[in-house]
Amino acid sequence: MSSFKAPPKKNLGQHFLTDRHIIDQIVRAVNPRPGDRLVEIGPGQGAITFPLLRKHGELTVIEFDRDLITPLMEASEGVGRLTIIHKDVLQVDFTRLAGDEGPLRLVGNLPYNISSPILFHALDHADAVLDMHFMLQKEVVDRMASEPGSKVYGRLSVMLQAYCTVTSLFDVPPGAFRPPPKVDSSVVRLVPKPAGEIGIAD
Repeated sequence: MSSFKAPPKKNLGQHFLTDRHIIDQIVRAVNPRPGDRLVEIGPGQGAITFPLLRKHGELTVIEFDRDLITPLMEASEGVGRLTIIHKDVLQVDFTRLAGDEGPLRLVGNLPYNISSPILFHALDHADAVLDMHFMLQKEVVDRMASEPGSKVYGRLSVMLQAYCTVTSLFDVPPGAFRPPPKVDSSVVRLVPKPAGEIGIAD
């Protein structure tokens, strides 16, 4: 069984991914390997969750919407081992979650209204994170990955690039979601830098 139908909640900024081609592209970009500790932020209806679970066998997800917990658990039966943390992601201690078992690989179609706080929260736990693959507003990803001197280079670019190698991977049109957002999206990869390389040159 795979993703299920649930009405998106406007107050939570939910836009559920439905395009199979885009989902496959994301799974290929993440490319889970044996022993990886995958954590998905905001699984929604499971569009990325279940393809990752089928490929990797186990997955932890962080979901704030109580109404999605039971359908996710039911849909995961026979697919793989799904662990659900019912919490606001900004209250989740990634360092504690990683524990002694090795760093986390974070994945998520992030709600546009709180994407920046989630990014900075993940940075606070960069030592416990191997990499991150997030879908965000294209405009935000353009800022994150922009070069110095670019029109959109700014605080977000400086902060994220000081701590991570930022790579914009591919764009996602509004039609890939239900309901379609009013903006284009992009998928970005962030790889935290080793402690000795973190810093701002200028």
